[in-house]
Amino acid sequence: MSKEHTVSTLNSLLRGELSATETYQQALEKLGGDARALNLRQIHVDHREAANVLRQHVHMMGGQPDQGSGAWGTFAKLFEGTATVFGAPSALSALKEGEEHGKSEYEKVLQDDEMPEACRSLISSRLLPQTESHIATLNRLLV
Repeated sequence: MSKEHTVSTLNSLLRGELSATETYQQALEKLGGDARALNLRQIHVDHREAANVLRQHVHMMGGQPDQGSGAWGTFAKLFEGTATVFGAPSALSALKEGEEHGKSEYEKVLQDDEMPEACRSLISSRLLPQTESHIATLNRLLV
């Protein structure tokens, strides 16, 4: 089990959560007083907390947590354009796509036998179920 591999994988997940935080912040700014904003605020908080717990795990593995979303930030910028041009339904669909991508990333890490059990447990017991809940919420908001 390589510590570098674990830190790199956790930092990749962290960048995804940071991008999600940025994206939901933009969504909240665009949707303003929309009734759906309350649900999006909670998802935003969930992503912020997920980023914090991933930072803690990177530290526990002796690594340095990434500070920015990196290439993931491209999704946040794409989202901003979608929300502006196409409106709330398209913005919600874009958020759902981002959540589905995050779910896929978490599922990949769960299949990685090199990841420590503590990291896989965090993902399977907290981060993946939270992401699945976000998808369900966005599905409801899209109806």
